[in-house]
Amino acid sequence: MNDANSKYTVQRHSQFGFLQVSPTPSAQEITRFYAEEFYSAKYKAFNNSALEVQEADREFHDAHRQDIVDTVERLSGRPLAGQFILDIGCGWGQAMRYFASKGAQCFGFDPATEAVDYVRSRGLECVRAGMERMDVFGDRRFDVVTLMNVLEHLADPVAVISEIRAKVLAPNGLLVIEVPNEFNAFQVAGQKLYSLEPWWLAPPAHLNYFSASTLSDTLRGTGFVVRHLEASFPMEMFLLMGDNYVADKACGRACHERRMAFEMNLRAMGMGEKLRDFYAAMAQVDLGRQVIAYASEED
Repeated sequence: MNDANSKYTVQRHSQFGFLQVSPTPSAQEITRFYAEEFYSAKYKAFNNSALEVQEADREFHDAHRQDIVDTVERLSGRPLAGQFILDIGCGWGQAMRYFASKGAQCFGFDPATEAVDYVRSRGLECVRAGMERMDVFGDRRFDVVTLMNVLEHLADPVAVISEIRAKVLAPNGLLVIEVPNEFNAFQVAGQKLYSLEPWWLAPPAHLNYFSASTLSDTLRGTGFVVRHLEASFPMEMFLLMGDNYVADKACGRACHERRMAFEMNLRAMGMGEKLRDFYAAMAQVDLGRQVIAYASEED
C-alpha cells in the first residue's frame, strides 16, 4: 500500500473471512470517488475500466460474456432472450450491449455521469446512481443481476448482497458476481520473489479482497446457493516465470496478450469447454486472477 493510503489497514471480516480496508470510507465518499475520479487519467494506471482499453480487447471480453450467457441459460433452463438483466456498476455498458444483442432486456446504473451518458447514447436503459441502495428501478425485479468487478469497491458488500436478494432479484433469479481473486498463492509468491509491495491493495478504489472461498462463504451466509464457480487465467504465473509485469507496464501488456492468445486459440480449436473446465478446477483451489460466482436463493 503506498504512502497516500498509509492511513488504511487490512482486517479480516469476522463472519466470512474476506479482507477489508479499515477505516471504511463513507458511502458518500465512495460515490464521489467513482463519479469524479475513477475513470480519470489518474487511475488508468491500475484499472482496466477505461473505454479504450475495453474496446481494444472486445473480442476477448465478448468471449467471456458469451460464457456468462451460456452459463445463465444452462442454470436458468431458458434462453437469455426475454430475461430482464440488471447490471450494477455497469460502467461503459459493454456487458449490457452484449446481453441486449442476445435479446435480453437490460438495465444498468453507475455513479459516473460520463459512463452513464455513453450507455444511454447506445440506446440502453441506464441511470446515474450511487451504491447506497440497490432498488434504483423501484419495485422491478430482475431475472439476472450482475456485479462485474464491483463488489470489491463497496463499503458494505454483505449488506448489498442481502439487499439484492430482498429487493431486486426475481424468484428463481441468478446473481452473477465477478471479483479479483486477491491474496492468492501465486500472487503472494510473486510478491515475495521480487520483494514487492502488495500492488493489488488500492484503497479507496478497492475496499474488499475476496478469494473463491470467501466469496462463496459470503454468498452462502447471505441466503444463496452457489451454483457454479469459475476462475480466470492465473496471470501471476508470469511473475513466477520471470516476467515482472508489476515493475514493467509494457511487459504487463505483453503478458495480457499472451493470455488472450492462449484463450482465443483454445476456443478456435473447439476447446472452449475444456478451457472452462480448467478455470473451474482452479477456482476450487483459490487460484486464477479473477473469480466469478453464479448463485440463486436458497429454497
